[in-house]
Amino acid sequence: MSSRAERRALEVTELNEHIKLLLDGDPLLANILVRGEVSNYKSYPSGHRYFTLKDAESSLKCVMFKSAADKLRFTPDSGMKVLASGRISVYPRDGAYQLYVSEMTADGVGDLYAEFERLKQKLESEGLFDEAHKKPLPRIPGAIAVVTSGAGAAVHDIIRILRSRWSPAKVVILPVRVQGEEAPREIVSAIKYANLHRVADVIITGRGGGSIEDLWAFNDERVARAIYESELPVISAVGHEPDVTIADFVADRRASTPSNAAEIAVPDMSEALAFLSEAGSRLTYSVTRRLESLNQRLDDIAAKKVLTSPQGYVELRRSALERLSERLGFAALRGSGAKRESLSRLAASLDALSPLRVLGRGYAITRKPDGTVVRSGADITVGGRVTVRLAKNELDCVVEDIR
Repeated sequence: MSSRAERRALEVTELNEHIKLLLDGDPLLANILVRGEVSNYKSYPSGHRYFTLKDAESSLKCVMFKSAADKLRFTPDSGMKVLASGRISVYPRDGAYQLYVSEMTADGVGDLYAEFERLKQKLESEGLFDEAHKKPLPRIPGAIAVVTSGAGAAVHDIIRILRSRWSPAKVVILPVRVQGEEAPREIVSAIKYANLHRVADVIITGRGGGSIEDLWAFNDERVARAIYESELPVISAVGHEPDVTIADFVADRRASTPSNAAEIAVPDMSEALAFLSEAGSRLTYSVTRRLESLNQRLDDIAAKKVLTSPQGYVELRRSALERLSERLGFAALRGSGAKRESLSRLAASLDALSPLRVLGRGYAITRKPDGTVVRSGADITVGGRVTVRLAKNELDCVVEDIR
């Protein structure tokens, strides 16, 4: 046997790191599911959760980092039975092994979560969650149908908020069971009734918070398809903010709570009145400015001479007309004189170019019988006949000689 002196002493950190490597290398511990009761559950400002899982004889330290904790669909509490999934490892600083939790569900509802995911994938693949099928909510609904329990706190919250925000809206309560085997059938019937008889402009359906079993009616496929087929827009208001149901995915609008659904369904009357008051003020100001402008224009027109002294205005216009008539007459005379002078010049120029003017000075024009003007002796022959045109007469002659 080796003596103690021959063995190398390990530092504490080395030992913890060695144990960590052993645990991290175990496939079973890399992805393990543990059932236990939650104890000392604490949530820190960082978002990380620290707690202990225990049974009748043992306990196990657990940590759930913020990224995983944000995905929780319920609020864990001390004493609650849960199923925690994750990996076992050592935190070297403390030398203690613990479960690093990646997912956690309430014990006994694992099958429900599996069914939830199965139905979610099925309906999503069929297009029931597509945004293209979402109907817009009416801006000012005349009536709101509320499909929920008639005795629950949710219906009272919805009515209270609807009345305070928009009192003119009519609230139609369609009471149904929201929990138990008969709940899905009643919810479907109420949604179909609201559509068939057009009792409202929008439907709110939901209930207050609870466990996944309590909310299961809104994870029913029949309810999902009734919401999808509704011609009236549907607001889903199931549970509290962390609670998510199939109805939330199918509905035209999801509300975090029933109270939030009422806030979404109707406008705020105080805001609407404030808007109308501001719009009224702007309209009053605009009309006042317009009236002032028209009054000023009317005053300007009333001050014109045509209204203050009609006879004087007529005389003024008559004088202006006479002056204009005189200017037009003068312009016409001046224009016609210039035209006559121009015509005389043109006539004189034309007269100067007239052949008759030339003949008047003693010249004559000689033509052959065919009318051709004789320009030289070569154009005629001795004995030929010609016509001689004088200024006032014509002579028929016979050519006796050509020189």
